[in-house]
Amino acid sequence: MEVEIVARETIKPSCPTPQSLRKFKLSLIDQLTPPVYGSLLYFYSFNGDTNRHVSVSERSQQLKKSFSDTLTLFYPFAGRTVDNIMIDCSDYGALFIEARVDCPLSHFLRQPNGDELKLFLPTQVESTEASTGFFSLVQASFFDCGGVAIGVCISHKLADGTTLRTFMRCWAAVTALGSARAEMVPIYNAAALFPPRKFPEAVPPLVDIAEERFSVKRFVFDASRVAALKAAAASASVERPSRAEAVTALLWKCALNAARSNSGSKRPSLLTRPVNIRRRISPPLPDSSVGNLVGFYMAEKDDIGEVEIKGLVRELRERIQVFDKNYVKMLQKEDGFEQVTDYFKEAASQMMRQDVEFYICTSLCNGSMYDHVDFGWGKPVWVTIPSANNKNVMELIDTRKGDGSVEAWVVLSKDDMYLVERDPELLAFASSNPSVLEEDTDTTRHSG
Repeated sequence: MEVEIVARETIKPSCPTPQSLRKFKLSLIDQLTPPVYGSLLYFYSFNGDTNRHVSVSERSQQLKKSFSDTLTLFYPFAGRTVDNIMIDCSDYGALFIEARVDCPLSHFLRQPNGDELKLFLPTQVESTEASTGFFSLVQASFFDCGGVAIGVCISHKLADGTTLRTFMRCWAAVTALGSARAEMVPIYNAAALFPPRKFPEAVPPLVDIAEERFSVKRFVFDASRVAALKAAAASASVERPSRAEAVTALLWKCALNAARSNSGSKRPSLLTRPVNIRRRISPPLPDSSVGNLVGFYMAEKDDIGEVEIKGLVRELRERIQVFDKNYVKMLQKEDGFEQVTDYFKEAASQMMRQDVEFYICTSLCNGSMYDHVDFGWGKPVWVTIPSANNKNVMELIDTRKGDGSVEAWVVLSKDDMYLVERDPELLAFASSNPSVLEEDTDTTRHSG
């Protein structure tokens, strides 16, 4: 498969940003977030009835116009960061890339490759330009069959997963309908809730981008096997584990067992999970609140005993309960700046320890990622998360079925992945990189 870049264009907001809005303050959490890109990929099949008389150039022009209109609402996304304390919203613009793919979409979806996914992104997720260059970039890749892939990268300095989703919903609505619904219009209140501060010293980032290339694999847990896994993970302490808890615990167990087997040492382990705090704030915030409105907690497997799913689920549940009780209150205290900074420093130091197996798990489950992202071509046939080159990362997202099935992208060392992808316990609950086409028969009919 070859993805050929045919055009690059800087897109500016359709209406100039007023002078009064050109100095946009980051929140404290934005400041503590590493300068990398958050990214999502949306794949759309060819809809013969809708797209029959619309050329690729016309579709591209329509996307660029609506992108420009959307940037008027998301005006900080066309800006540049300044000294990790504000965004200069002087309408520098965002990058729009147009590409052609020399195969039908169905060919790629039969067995999607984690490395090839990155060809549909406008930049590398780990690019250092997230702090100095374009704040947001998109790539529209048009397949031979008429299918389209939309890849979006937005600097994590102002966009968590929820903000990315809100942006895509707004852009899709502007493209298809000419305007966005009220709940898609961004609200900028994070800096008022968590004011920025000047840091006396640098805070180590919670991301370790390595030069070594790791192994990236996709696993899919269908609804019936998720139900079975939840039953297997249940205990007197956690009678009803969530899907994310059960899948995270299983992946953590398999990865940790593989690492212990390869190292010959039963090292303890830590797993950190980001948490959306919009609903945890009082009063709760809508999803359209822009920024890194997230916290995180760390779960531990601190003994050398056998790794059990029930025990890991119990640890995950206990840690989120402590988080719910303390984290937002800590942020909003008078000395919250010092406390949250220490919290990040401690997490970063734990991540760098050589005597601990450290994992990161993110989850977009229950995020309704397939809803309200119709650009006029129907719902996406696949929404997925391209993985950065971070070791020991697990990323969860719902499948298109919407029936409780879960897709997981896992990044491990090659030696650890060799054991994980052959682990009989994992394979009892998950399929290794099944065809996306199996999830929906309509895809087979439309995508070529």
